[in-house]
This record gives sequence, structure tokens and C-alpha cells, in this order.
Amino acid sequence: MTTKTPPQFSATFDDYTQAEIRRAAATGIYDIRGGGAKRKVPHFDDLLVLGASMSRYPLEGYRERCDTDVMLGSRYAEKPIHLKIPITIAGMSFGSLSGPAKEALGRGATLAGTSTTTGDGGMTDEERGHSERLVYQLLPSRYGMNPRDLRRADAIEVVVGQGAKPGGGGMLLGQKISARVASMRTLPEGIDQRSACRHPDWTGPDDLAIKITELREITDWQVPIFIKVGASRPYYDTALAVKAGADVVVLDGMQGGTAATQAVFIENVGLPTLAAIRPAVQALQDLGVHREVQLVISGGIRSGADVAKALALGADAVSIGSAALTAIGDNDPKWEADYQALGTTAGAYDDWHEGRDPAGITTQDPELAARLDPVAAGRRLANYLSVMTMEAQTIARACGHNHVHNMEPEDLVALTIEAAAMAGVPLAGTDWIPGKTRF
Repeated sequence: MTTKTPPQFSATFDDYTQAEIRRAAATGIYDIRGGGAKRKVPHFDDLLVLGASMSRYPLEGYRERCDTDVMLGSRYAEKPIHLKIPITIAGMSFGSLSGPAKEALGRGATLAGTSTTTGDGGMTDEERGHSERLVYQLLPSRYGMNPRDLRRADAIEVVVGQGAKPGGGGMLLGQKISARVASMRTLPEGIDQRSACRHPDWTGPDDLAIKITELREITDWQVPIFIKVGASRPYYDTALAVKAGADVVVLDGMQGGTAATQAVFIENVGLPTLAAIRPAVQALQDLGVHREVQLVISGGIRSGADVAKALALGADAVSIGSAALTAIGDNDPKWEADYQALGTTAGAYDDWHEGRDPAGITTQDPELAARLDPVAAGRRLANYLSVMTMEAQTIARACGHNHVHNMEPEDLVALTIEAAAMAGVPLAGTDWIPGKTRF
């Protein structure tokens, strides 16, 4: 018996597309949501690792070391950040996240020996108090930015763009702008906020170099300066960040999440993370600063295998956001009844902008936020980071490497032509790199 495909108008105008047209026609507004891209694009799953056998010699997992530490910001800073693991926590603001969620991220990162990042909106005392290494984000909005907090940070991250919305500013709707959030951001309480899409102090890399020098003077040249860009033109953006004087470049692919933006941005603007890494690495190599200026990759990192593959392609570290939220309790099935009441289900909830998150993570509602125990959630995050690190170590050892940074493109092959072209590694079973070598 054959199963017939349900009828639809056309492949182009499928049921979802038609529903979106009807919604737009009825409301006159575009769709806003959180999370990352739902469309499938080439990703780390399209790469395989070539373990050692005869031509390479693997390491014995229980007897031979495989180190995982990474130094970020050693180019100019007096005090670069030394992390135990090559996985950091991405910037997610207090405002988009609840206070307990920010505390949990700080606790988990500290237990794992890595850093967390403030996000837009300023630095809370709880976050600073529970984060051994805290990166302070400076966004175009400059919400909460002040010299005191700049000097309290272990690094400063100048955010030019974000993977989910390169070229677009952030959103924080009125229902999440509580009295405390409003005070920290100097905003009216309960009023929708849209961040600027570009920094008001500079219009290019020469101006940015001046801004970086100002930040170094404020912090007495002690802490590293990161530049974060959304993946769109990674070669040139990386080169310009280096020219401007960055210690670290953070490159965020389109699978990266966001608290809230237009869905049309999330699904249609930017580059897949896999397509962004090699051009950025090439820029660093062409300028002779690969490994001197560190490259941190973010956007859809979920496992130690993803970490190992990103490092093999030339990154120094990765950063996680959505995965970290899942680890501390986002979309937890124990709140299924509450998700159902919101018209969704655990594992699919992405209306973070509404501030009604049953898990107490993407909300400013005090009763919902109280559902999250930051101590227990921090332990879960630390456990997850530990597992990711051990997975990356296992893969590096299998390839014969005594440090995860010794992974290299030769350790990888691709399962599809698209992934081979994006990652610059051979199609499995061949020596063909599309666009670089003859088949």
C-alpha cells in the first residue's frame, strides 16, 4: 500500500507560506520571534572526522593527555583571558533573560572554567559576582554602558552584528522592560525598545580603531578587546577588525539565536556558520595573524563534535547561546502544560519576546523567573560543558592530537558538495574540493 502525499497548492506556496500571507494580510505587521533559523542549511553534521589508523597514530585516552585550554586576547592586552575549555557563553542580556538565568550562566561558566558574556543592557551585580571571567558587551545602543562596568570586565566585546540579524538592531518589547531593566537602560518602563543597527561613534574601521584605543585607555590596556560580527562578508569583516586593532574576532553564523527580531531576518539574512569559518581564517592567515588574533565561532554549536570540527577548520574557540539556555532548562518538558496553554509545546517555544516563558528564563515576570533555581541550573550547564569538552577531546585523540587546537582541515571530509565547498575540505571518498581542485 502506497502512502499519498497530502495535496498542497504548490511547492512554493506551501501551507506555511499561505498561512503567513493570510496572517500578514489580516494584521499588517511582520512576524517577530526569538531563536534561530528553522530552515536547514549545511552545518557541522555534513562533515565527518577522519580518525587515525595506520597513516596517523591515535592517542590512548586513559594514558595520554589531550589539552583543551585556550588563551583569548594575547595580542595587546596585559591580562588576556585563560580558559580551561574552548567553549564560552555568548552574550545574552539581562532584559531578554531573567536575573536567575543570567546568574545560572555565570555559575555554570565559572564551574567549567570558562567565560560568560553580559549581552546588551549592562552588567548586573549578580552576574559579575558569579562569573569568574565576564566579557562586557558594548552594542550600538550603549544601554547600561559606563566606565565603572568597563573596568569591572575581564574583556570588552564591541558588537558590530549578530548572526541572526546582521545589519539589524535588537528588540525588547515593553512587556519585558521592567522597572529594573528600564533603570539599567535609561528607558521608559513598559515601552517597546529597538536598538540601533550601527554604532553612533564610528562609520568605519578607522573610526573603530579610535574607539578601541579609547576603550584601552579606559581600562588601562589591561583587558582584551573583542569585535563581534554577524556572518555576511567574513573575509573583509575579519580583516577590518584586525586592522582596527581587535585582540579577538567573534564570528556569528545565521544559526545563532536572538531574543527577538523579524522572522524574515532570521531566515533570510546572513551566512551559515559553516560557510563563514574558512574565509575568516583565510583573512587571518593572509594578514599573518592566525592564532595571534583569536577567532571565536558561534551559531548552532551543540556538541563536542561541533566544537572539534570548528577548531579543525581554524577557530580557536566556540561560543554557545541557545544550547546553554537548553542546558539550564529552556523548553523543559516538565512545563508542557504551560507551553500548551500558550499554544505551543516544549521544544518548539520561541516567542521569547512575549515574556511569558514557563521555564522562567526569557522573562521578567517575577513569578515565572522564580521557577528557575540558578544554583541547580548552573550545575546543569557545567555538566553540559564538561560533556562537550570530553567529546571534543575524544575526537582529537582519535585523530592523534594532544591538544584540541592541533585539529586541522585534513582531519575532515564532507558528505555533500555544498558542505565541501563551504568548509574547504574534500568530498568524502575523493580528493575534490569544489571550487578549488579539479574533480
